[in-house]
Amino acid sequence: MTRKRFFILAIVLAVIGGVGLGAWTLFLSPVSVQASQVERDVPVDVFGLGTVEARVTSKVGFKVSGVLVDLRADVGDRVTKTSVIARLDDREQSARVARTKAAIAQAEANVQRATASVEKARANYTNAKSISERRQRLVQANATSIEAAETAQAVQDAALGDFNLASSDVQVARASINDAQAQQLQEAATLDFHTLTSPYDAMVIARTKELGSALGAGEPVLTLIDPATVWVLAYIDESKAGEIRVGEPAEIVLRSQPGRRIAGKVARIEPESDRVNEERRVAVAFGQIPPDFNLGEQAEVYITTMRLAQPLLVPEAAITGLGKNQGTVWTVEDGRLQQRSVTLGHRLLDGRFEITGGVPDGTLVVSALRSGLRAGRSAKLAGGKAP
Repeated sequence: MTRKRFFILAIVLAVIGGVGLGAWTLFLSPVSVQASQVERDVPVDVFGLGTVEARVTSKVGFKVSGVLVDLRADVGDRVTKTSVIARLDDREQSARVARTKAAIAQAEANVQRATASVEKARANYTNAKSISERRQRLVQANATSIEAAETAQAVQDAALGDFNLASSDVQVARASINDAQAQQLQEAATLDFHTLTSPYDAMVIARTKELGSALGAGEPVLTLIDPATVWVLAYIDESKAGEIRVGEPAEIVLRSQPGRRIAGKVARIEPESDRVNEERRVAVAFGQIPPDFNLGEQAEVYITTMRLAQPLLVPEAAITGLGKNQGTVWTVEDGRLQQRSVTLGHRLLDGRFEITGGVPDGTLVVSALRSGLRAGRSAKLAGGKAP
């Protein structure tokens, strides 16, 4: 054999060997795969994005108009229930209250005067009645004239009228007292309206007026919130919101504290969804409200709707033909690859699906697709472990 023929033969043998080795590697050698394992107690969470809000918010002002002369609260202050936070100039109203007190005193004096008039009228009537009765007896005995008897009777009737009139004056005077007292209550209440107090233990979040401002009735001066009612108002996609129930546990992540998860729970599911974004409004209450909260801050919520006891979870990327809770996955059965159609359950926030049917017990499911997957080909787990 010449040297040239030997060289050609060596090349042919090398090509045949390479092709054979490639074919063996591609079709016959065990392929290395990653497989999903059954896990335990895996939470199924629903994600939502929202903002920190206060359920109780009040814009407070005076029921009467006036000039603001005292302002005791500013943005960020905490005020207690019934504490004074602002006042109007009340000098004119205080004078009105003083006038009502004087009117009450005058009415009481009128009652006393009317009562004295009643006593006087009663005495006059008693005397006139006695005289009239004597004249009537004298007329019967022909000891006096009929005219004198009639005059005595007229005097008695007039005295009775005076008595009744005096009694009416007493009732009028007493009614005047009641009216004056009612007027005093009204003016005193109006005077109280010149003082603004906090309706509950609150935090001031806005101040819209300054000292010396002329205010109209009902014009807001401060905006208050109840810090005990701070929560996160989150928006949840309607397709994910159906499993949420009031009282379910949740976690809150504030944008200013991305590394901290704050425990909470679902406090309210609003009955009206956002018609444009097709999202449901869900209020999530803090387990413990942060002392340094900021209203309007963006927050993420993770609501745990249920926990899976022993789920088999597969990444979405490892499922082909995904649709309507169905898909196809690669499995390792008796050391060889197979394809199976499976039914899918919950989808986790990390993109993994729960396999609920179609995979025999003990079967491994490939969790990462790669080249070389072929039905019937032998397989081994990544890391050299036998399946």
